[in-house]
Amino acid sequence: MSQHSAAVLRTSRAPLVVEPVPDPEPAADEVLVRVRAVAVNPVDWVIQGTGSVTYRWLRHPAVLGSDVAGEVLAVGSGVTRFSIGDRVFGLATGTDRGRDPMREGAFQETTVLLERLTAATPAGLSDAQAAVLPLGASTAACALFQPAHLGLAMPGETGVPEGERGVVVVWGGSTSVGMNAVQLARAAGYDVVSTASPRNAALVRSLGADVVADHGDPHAVEHLVEGIGGRRVVGAVALGTTSAAACIEVLRRTGGSVLAMASTPVSLDGLAGRRRLFPAMLPVFTRVGLTMARLSLRARRAGIASAFVWGSSLRDDEVGRRLWSEVLGAGLADGTLRPVPEALVVGEGLGSVQTAIDRQRAGVSAQKVVVTL
Repeated sequence: MSQHSAAVLRTSRAPLVVEPVPDPEPAADEVLVRVRAVAVNPVDWVIQGTGSVTYRWLRHPAVLGSDVAGEVLAVGSGVTRFSIGDRVFGLATGTDRGRDPMREGAFQETTVLLERLTAATPAGLSDAQAAVLPLGASTAACALFQPAHLGLAMPGETGVPEGERGVVVVWGGSTSVGMNAVQLARAAGYDVVSTASPRNAALVRSLGADVVADHGDPHAVEHLVEGIGGRRVVGAVALGTTSAAACIEVLRRTGGSVLAMASTPVSLDGLAGRRRLFPAMLPVFTRVGLTMARLSLRARRAGIASAFVWGSSLRDDEVGRRLWSEVLGAGLADGTLRPVPEALVVGEGLGSVQTAIDRQRAGVSAQKVVVTL
């Protein structure tokens, strides 16, 4: 059996180890990809450090990672959009419940991607640039377009003229998901107001936000409400541990009624780095549960529907199909969308993936940590 190298999580909370694994064969709806670049997301170190609690279904050994760019080596019998040799980028879902983490994880030389979660890489876009997109764009699309969240019209849909669709609030516009949410909402014809640090405000404006408040300003909510200026608010996307409470207040003051939450209200950073999860996990997860309950109650009392976003939940719905087959490739090709955050390449080869996870966890503002293979 032919083999390739992978950065393998042998057991929960262990460091990644580069070792040979069997080459996968693509199923009917999959493409086999030679991986050229991968990006690291916060969920990767959360799974590595807390997966025995937060991802209890994950089998070991496992290959982590969601963001992939490379070229097609083989296609399944039902694949119609791609051919051998095509440059592509896509969302790997191997760590999801019911998936195979060894076949479908990103951090390896060869992986399989679902055709419906894969897009052609436009000419002029490097693999490192393309690799920053999959999970951030998918999570943003879930928040904006899935009926369980804001349920907005997607880019390309007609019916309501641009300028009349209303305002989307994106709290945390300089995060990976936030930058994609700002762009996708603007591409769909909505106005956007957002928050960022003063250092990143110009970047968020360049992506399409017409109002950007300083998220560290105690009057940030007032500034957003003033910037909305009586326009109809169609919903808010909350990114960051303190974002949900602020978004609820903005929605309450402006008549908005839908909140998509894409961040836990209590950070898991410290827990993931602890030598032992127990008993340190008990107060952390207690705070998460209690804070979520308080936020949900506050939202409900204000007449706001709120739900937590799971970025790969578009794997089997129409939002995912349209995002990956129509929106991303076309938007990147015509300049409507930009690959954000900026790619920060921290190494070459699978041996650099653990370094990239550690670097991402340390926090690299407005950049996405990438490894090329």
